[in-house]
Amino acid sequence: MPPAAITNALTIDVEDYFQVSAFAPYIDRAGWDARECRVERNVDRILALLDEHGATATFFVLGWVAERYPQLVRRIAAQGHEVASHGYGHERASDLAPPDFDADVRRAKGVLEDLSGTAVAGYRAPSFSIGPGNWWAFDALAASGHRYSSSIYPIRHDHYGMPDAPRFAHPVADGLIEIPITTLRMLDRNLPSSGGGYFRLLPYAVSRWMLRRVNTVDRQPAVFYFHPWEIDPGQPRIDGIDAKTRFRHYLNLERTEGRLRSLLRDFEWGRMDRVFLAGA
Repeated sequence: MPPAAITNALTIDVEDYFQVSAFAPYIDRAGWDARECRVERNVDRILALLDEHGATATFFVLGWVAERYPQLVRRIAAQGHEVASHGYGHERASDLAPPDFDADVRRAKGVLEDLSGTAVAGYRAPSFSIGPGNWWAFDALAASGHRYSSSIYPIRHDHYGMPDAPRFAHPVADGLIEIPITTLRMLDRNLPSSGGGYFRLLPYAVSRWMLRRVNTVDRQPAVFYFHPWEIDPGQPRIDGIDAKTRFRHYLNLERTEGRLRSLLRDFEWGRMDRVFLAGA
């Protein structure tokens, strides 16, 4: 196990299977309400898993989901987890004009605070979509009362990524820090080491080794993320998607929950706000 002093941040992006950005070319958002929603049952499974291991986490919840499943947001908060924002409608921050982005984050923050009864400090942009082209988004987050963002993944990827960004928490606006998704620095490049599709692709032992290196060599807490649909191999299949998207989305769904159990046993996990904002 990593040094006892290191508590890592476990995060869940609360969106349903049909809302992922890679499916946007295939699924009209106007038809979301007609789809079978599975997010509530999957989050409840995650809550039970966390309770079983005595772990707490941060749930970045879509405002769209929160409005349709208000009791789910209340259960997350009541069980001691942090409720944070994933925006309202899962639109990439880079696709929104400043007024639309501001309206989206304020709408989501208001919904989540009303339902949870707690202040929402954190925000994660869908698809890690804040970067050099829309740095103004950090000022908008600070102005709307957020205290941290977790919207940058310092890797090179065809859908997202800012490989030259700082790897660990750093200030980005007045009163706002960015807490990037964790990477491991090796061979002059950043390697993804913190969840998502890579956690399903790589053997669990590789993910464990990378996270331990961050804890023991960098002496930094890691930020790990996953989605509720990643523990749901029975989710409806989307027809007509390209081979790359199909591979990325459906790979090893049946193995994710078991790997998460190992992760919860092998590391100490807590909420983003308590890992990074305590004493701030």
